[in-house]
Amino acid sequence: MTLLQLKYIVKIVECGSMNEASHELYVSQPALSSSVKELERELGIEIFTRHSQGISLTVDGTEFLTYARQVLDQVGLLEQRYRQTKPRKQLCRVTTQHYMFAVEAFVEMINSIEADEYEFTLRETRTRDIIDQVATLRSEIGIIYQSGFNGKIISKLLREKHLVFHPLFSCRPHVFISRGNPLAGRAELTMDDLEPYPFLQYEQGDEGSFYFAEEPVWPDYSPQQITVSDRATMLNFIVGLNAYTVCTGIDNEDLNTEKITTIPLVSDETMLLGWINNERSKPSQAAHLYLGKLREVIAHHGFDLID
Repeated sequence: MTLLQLKYIVKIVECGSMNEASHELYVSQPALSSSVKELERELGIEIFTRHSQGISLTVDGTEFLTYARQVLDQVGLLEQRYRQTKPRKQLCRVTTQHYMFAVEAFVEMINSIEADEYEFTLRETRTRDIIDQVATLRSEIGIIYQSGFNGKIISKLLREKHLVFHPLFSCRPHVFISRGNPLAGRAELTMDDLEPYPFLQYEQGDEGSFYFAEEPVWPDYSPQQITVSDRATMLNFIVGLNAYTVCTGIDNEDLNTEKITTIPLVSDETMLLGWINNERSKPSQAAHLYLGKLREVIAHHGFDLID
């Protein structure tokens, strides 16, 4: 076993594919694959499962990755101490549902760090992808919600993938609508009030189901329904098409409050927002910093944090 092989394993997981990792490492894919297989033979374990869609970590591979990162961190400290090299880049990878407060906290985290070099990743993506990326350690932290409707299904999936859910705060669902919408002046809204307007939802892929939906409440039937994949498109459609969606109600400067407003929705559902991590891996220093900023942002928007 060599340090180079450990670096190969970490880079493959970060890239999500052998091909992309080989490009970033400036190593041919056959040489990279051969090195990984040699390490697997030496250790007597299978680190990656190969399939038609690419590769994924095995249970043994997930555990090995945790140790590999610890070894490389220690090597970095030794090099910094005795070779007077620059500190290793700070790393933090977060995957989240489409929440503006998650982005706001990421900006606050980056502005607060004292590092000349860093490598951070923030992905807004589908619910199932968030869970899978944290399970395979492509991300340290995932941000999702649970509710009375999806809680049992989401909790079961998290347990199966050795993930832990840490609650942050709870809130009632809110409707995001244009300030030009005739309903904009209401103190609260019902789904019946919204029936004449197009309903917007985030795309969840072929395996998507209501249990993975980002919207905690949706109409029983909507004659006008639009599925989108990114937050900017969602906000433009709210204004341009007089459409609506259902979310937490937390806004920030990205929302452009001159054009869009949030109104409480009459519903029995409650959203429990939280972060998930892999029980086999401890969050990095940068990840802890992000979680601290996340809690600050949530409190700043007037929500009570769950200890």
